[in-house]
Amino acid sequence: MDPLDAGAGGLLKQPKSVWATAGASVVAFMGIGLVDPILPSIAHGLDATPSQVSLLFTSYFLITAVAMLVTGFVSSRIGGRRTLLLGLAFVVVFAGLAGTSGTVGELVAFRAGWGLGNALFVSTALAVIVGAAAGGSAAAILLYESALGLGMACGPLLGALLGDASWRYPFFGTAFLMAVGFLCITVFLEEQPKPARRTSPLDPVRALAHGGLASAAVSAFFYNYTFFTVLAFTPFVLNMSPYRSGAVFFAWGVLLAVFSVIVAPRLQKRFGSLKVLGGSLALLAADVLVLGYGSHTTAVVCTILSGAFIGVNNTVYTELALGVSDAPRPVASAGYNFVRWFAAAAAPYFAPKIEEWTDVHIPFAVAAVTAIVGAAVVVVQRKVLTREAEEPQTRHASEDGVAVFAN
Repeated sequence: MDPLDAGAGGLLKQPKSVWATAGASVVAFMGIGLVDPILPSIAHGLDATPSQVSLLFTSYFLITAVAMLVTGFVSSRIGGRRTLLLGLAFVVVFAGLAGTSGTVGELVAFRAGWGLGNALFVSTALAVIVGAAAGGSAAAILLYESALGLGMACGPLLGALLGDASWRYPFFGTAFLMAVGFLCITVFLEEQPKPARRTSPLDPVRALAHGGLASAAVSAFFYNYTFFTVLAFTPFVLNMSPYRSGAVFFAWGVLLAVFSVIVAPRLQKRFGSLKVLGGSLALLAADVLVLGYGSHTTAVVCTILSGAFIGVNNTVYTELALGVSDAPRPVASAGYNFVRWFAAAAAPYFAPKIEEWTDVHIPFAVAAVTAIVGAAVVVVQRKVLTREAEEPQTRHASEDGVAVFAN
């Protein structure tokens, strides 16, 4: 999808319900990178090791992965609006509780509850936006991707600004913002039509029997290990103040947003999705390797630069997951995300453990290898990955009632 196809007018002239959902989506995506700048502060405040604090990501994404099997089940029964509100309620409660944690174990547990809420919300938000948006699905998807990029960019910035005073404040701030989102959706969003067919928790697993979807999921699994090594482990390596770390990851998020929404579609149009994905994964591997073995300044530059490759990869993987099989998009995306989010849970745990067993360079070498493995899967399985991703249609989203936790 060329983001310019939607047109500025189509993108901006949206009903209040769409803006309410998109605004809440920004905050939901902010929660992913919110803790990045304050990981060292949390470790100091709770007298915890880096590997213990990194479990904040592990518990969050482990629950997110498992929740992918039930989000469609829930949404197809209670409707999109109620699923959004349920997810937001979980985030408000558990983000607030996270700010009161007295031990790292409590914080990890509350972060897991937060992950469940975020999975319910984000997996449904795209379908709701597409179903309610004016200007067609292109404008709606662009708006959703823009919300994702803005959230990923602003999360570390908010974490730095609030976390400079106390590591607890970013959690309270997120709870407040999501409570505002809850009120906006309550007021502005009407109930969405329920799908004609209810989704079973086993449907996403069955969808993985398709070779193309399974290959995309396996490749994305290895890629996500690299992605979340950068996101969860690099803050300890940079060892910067919350403000400086927040600035680094804000710049990282800006590149992620720009390359995801603007650059990736144009590269795909010119070179093809699989060539772009394979090349971007190889460049990400090189970038991460230099990050791990270079100077501190080099590590900062490579951390920011990785956002460009991650943005490209996210867009291409999403299109592959949505279009490579005949399964309904929500079912296909749930199966795909079920596989790949396990790597997002594993990387934050294993990267600091590998450092403890070896040295600070090896976790990045491992991350470089996993990116290359992801690229190798794309090359070896290119025949089953060649089906072009179809343009998502409003009909699919509104009838199925749940969509992808896209990037």
